[in-house]
Amino acid sequence: MTERILLLGGGGREHALAMAITSSDIDHELHAAAGNRNPGIARLADSYAILDETDTTAVVDHASEVEATLAVIGPEAPLAAGVSDVLADAGIYTFAPSRADARIETDKIWQREFMVAAGIDGCPTFETFNDAASAADYVDAVEGDVAVKPQGLTGGKGVKVTGDQLTNAEAATYIRDSGWDDWVIEERLIGEEFTVQAFVANGSVRPTPAVQDHKRAFEGDEGPNTGGMGSYSDVTAVLPFMTESDYTDAVDIIEQTVDALDDYRGVLYGQFMLTADGPKVIEFNARFGDPEAMNTLSILDADFIELLTAARDGGQLPPIGFDGRATVCKYAVPEGYPTDPESGARITVDESTIEAVNDRYADEPLAEAKLFYASVDERPDGIYTSTSRSFAIVGLAGTIEMAEAVAEAALEAAGDGVRIRHDIGTAALIEQRIEHMNQLRG
Repeated sequence: MTERILLLGGGGREHALAMAITSSDIDHELHAAAGNRNPGIARLADSYAILDETDTTAVVDHASEVEATLAVIGPEAPLAAGVSDVLADAGIYTFAPSRADARIETDKIWQREFMVAAGIDGCPTFETFNDAASAADYVDAVEGDVAVKPQGLTGGKGVKVTGDQLTNAEAATYIRDSGWDDWVIEERLIGEEFTVQAFVANGSVRPTPAVQDHKRAFEGDEGPNTGGMGSYSDVTAVLPFMTESDYTDAVDIIEQTVDALDDYRGVLYGQFMLTADGPKVIEFNARFGDPEAMNTLSILDADFIELLTAARDGGQLPPIGFDGRATVCKYAVPEGYPTDPESGARITVDESTIEAVNDRYADEPLAEAKLFYASVDERPDGIYTSTSRSFAIVGLAGTIEMAEAVAEAALEAAGDGVRIRHDIGTAALIEQRIEHMNQLRG
């Protein structure tokens, strides 16, 4: 039987998913659909359709047209629109949560109240509000620093933290001017952020190594928040500033959450703050992270389609492994990103440079550079930017230091019109993370 897999989404995460799918030994076809034409996915796919990823009718019609036997949803917006439910109603197994379960990401108020009701560890103290004026008044009056979160999806850019990005008075003004009504106001968590993603189906949980994303736009953790400028992982599941028990505690929180959700399927992403008291939950996402998917899927030692078919057929997910390499991912983003990105600019990516880097490191058996196209649009005359991130390079090697060097060398492929945060994965920045956690732990 040929598995015909519909992949929905056209970003860097989905390019990584396409690579994982097409590396399978199981007979398959890949049919991609997205609102943009991602050149990396297009090269791998048997077909590529341009459509609105949140249009349930268009997605189901296309899935039926390609006779999809499985579907994978990359971004969060289709989950919020209920695409997975409509595909399921059409008899197409979708490795993604239902709209109801996706509330773990799409509704921050529901997420916190669910955690409290289910007794899930790691929940910070919080207050909820259903009008902006009340939320702003609370932030104006509260003592201490807080995180202010709009209830719904904001592309990773809606959360503001006082005492870090702005004052309480500025946060109150932000809330009043935002146009959002519903808010969660939480205690500010102090520590180091990390992410653990897990494959979930039929009650089984298969966690992946911890990854640290870098949200701030500029080097030295300066500037506004973004969707993520890059990320790194180590040769084991644990990052340099973590202990084994920190990772185990984070995985335990994910398992508690899966148990409480009862019939969750897909990927559950836990974003944690490692505090002096252990991991606390910043948020959950109901899909792979971007850029974290590129780190994780680049080193996955398992057949991705086998995972999908096991989930569909009602069994436990097979064990998964990872190939023992560190990864460093760095994004190239349009000039002006994230506040005023230059959309519609033609960019060049010299892929021969990446090939030359891989030739240069041919004697290093674990060293490799991978290119992932993201939110760009391929047209007959070239590749054009959108308002989001353009492409990423992932360096892989036997150490974080070497992986970072490989990524930097391969980034010479970037032409004009993009900006890169070069400090991600560097020894100096990682040492700062280690020292910070040592200070917090006393």
